[in-house]
Amino acid sequence: MSHNPFLSDWVKGGADHKLSPPGSLSFVAGPTDSSLHFMTIPQLLDRAVVRHGSRDAAVFVSQNQRLSWYDLQQQADNMAAALLAMGIRRGNRVGIWSPNRLEWLLTQFATARIGAVLVNINPAYKSSELEYALNKVRCRMLVMARGFKTNNYLDTLRQLAPEIDRPGQAGDLTSLKLEHLKHVILLDDLSVPAHEAAKSPVPARAMRFKDFLQQAGPAQHARLKDLSASLDPDDAINIQFTSGTTGNPKGATLSHFNIVNNARFAAKSMALTHEDRMCIPVPLYHCFGMVLGVLTCTAAGAAMVFPGEGFDAAATLKAVLRQRCTALHGVPTMFVSMLAEPGVANMDFSLLRTGIMAGAPCPVETMQAVMRTLNMKQITIGYGMTETSPLSFQSHVSDPVERRVSTVGRIQPHVQAKVIDEHGRMVPVGVPGELCVRGYLVMRSYWEDAQQTAEAIDDAGWMHTGDLATIDAQGYCNIVGRVKDMLIRGGENVFPREIENQLMQHPKVLDVQVFGVPDAKYGEEIAAWVILQDGQTAEADEFIEYCRSRMAHYKTPRYLRIVREFPLTATGKPQKFQMRQSMVNELGLRSPQTA
Repeated sequence: MSHNPFLSDWVKGGADHKLSPPGSLSFVAGPTDSSLHFMTIPQLLDRAVVRHGSRDAAVFVSQNQRLSWYDLQQQADNMAAALLAMGIRRGNRVGIWSPNRLEWLLTQFATARIGAVLVNINPAYKSSELEYALNKVRCRMLVMARGFKTNNYLDTLRQLAPEIDRPGQAGDLTSLKLEHLKHVILLDDLSVPAHEAAKSPVPARAMRFKDFLQQAGPAQHARLKDLSASLDPDDAINIQFTSGTTGNPKGATLSHFNIVNNARFAAKSMALTHEDRMCIPVPLYHCFGMVLGVLTCTAAGAAMVFPGEGFDAAATLKAVLRQRCTALHGVPTMFVSMLAEPGVANMDFSLLRTGIMAGAPCPVETMQAVMRTLNMKQITIGYGMTETSPLSFQSHVSDPVERRVSTVGRIQPHVQAKVIDEHGRMVPVGVPGELCVRGYLVMRSYWEDAQQTAEAIDDAGWMHTGDLATIDAQGYCNIVGRVKDMLIRGGENVFPREIENQLMQHPKVLDVQVFGVPDAKYGEEIAAWVILQDGQTAEADEFIEYCRSRMAHYKTPRYLRIVREFPLTATGKPQKFQMRQSMVNELGLRSPQTA
């Protein structure tokens, strides 16, 4: 690879960035020598087209699709015109419920082009979760796949909106339960041949994606330029749902300004350029995929390579090799699976150099194996949350190896961070406390939820992450736990309260406590202790199946014990840490060393 200006500039000026705490307290501020860009997503794409138009922009291996930046813009603009033709306007919410596909990418850029708000729907959602999300944001259009893995999306939608099968105009829906949803756009099934998919029935009130695109006409195309020019970078452009401690997901609302700049700085930490080709097996519905994958590549002009609809270790490694990828993203469990693939040690990863490992605590041993076996000697670790667009800390390719494998790096540009005690006072360097961050990256709000927003973001603009962290004398951050009992399973945030609420609806359950236990593959697994109603008998599998049928798969407990009582404090509060330790001892579990 040729000379990389990002890397040389950082190394040359690295000592001047002053990323260390200025005194004895745990406070750091990111460099400001590289300015924030007050720009929109359409402007970012336009810039990439001008600079790199004919180069590869996106490769979707399972769909056999390869688009240049010109192609990507043209197809996204055609979809944007179709949105206008269907009555979608600036500020309207458009949901995307699909695994990683070209149509997801087009929807991301098309909605941004006209100022519609993209609503990310988790592919694992079941009916109750889908109903809540769509109604919470008053979603007007839903672009959806027919299904993914064991989830049949169309059946799930029919449960909520049986009106979709009533005779009438395609794409025009009136539903009792989903009263704001007017248009359903259905993607063809990739698992069946195209000629067979064409024959498969489409609900009367739904519209095929290809027919939807035909709605675009010259009048709508003529409006795109002026519409994009009128957008404000501070406009809300994306809503991503995160699990809530009350049991209902919260809609983190992000602006162009939030995610465009976070993508730019993530690219610089990886020293990414237009010569790079990034493999993106992480899901697009997460910030990891749509910001650190798509927008980071757009900022640098790097090619995006999507190995499949969902993660498959063998398919990902095959895509890395065949598409000559130089960068690879993943949560730790993905890298663990790739390292376990037969023959991986004999594969030629000489072109692979960087990427981001994030989304969950990163085991030191995994980082070292990735650097050694996959040749990713410049891999970085990132730390953040959806509410911060997402990264606030990230290691840089020039950081010492021992720092990159054992910490989550240092503060990102134009971001401030502090560590506080239970009274809100900053703690000394190296002392654990709650991590708070502020700056351009903090979300606008939780969608139409002033109370939850005020609980997360204080009057001074600090986002309280809920994570326990330390910041050392050089400014490197370590995440050491969580203030609340949220757990992270394979990159998915899971709040025990939501699972407890679900299990409490089972007629045999008197009380339940849910908590996390260490797991070598997923970082954490879900464990539950259940107390039965008097006179009831049951096996653990009954409750595990009960959760599996009603919640996303990653929220289903792996371990469940039926017990007579919980360990309690003197005031009668359940002691989850004792339950956790009991399970760790019983199962012989070990916590992996992480950053």
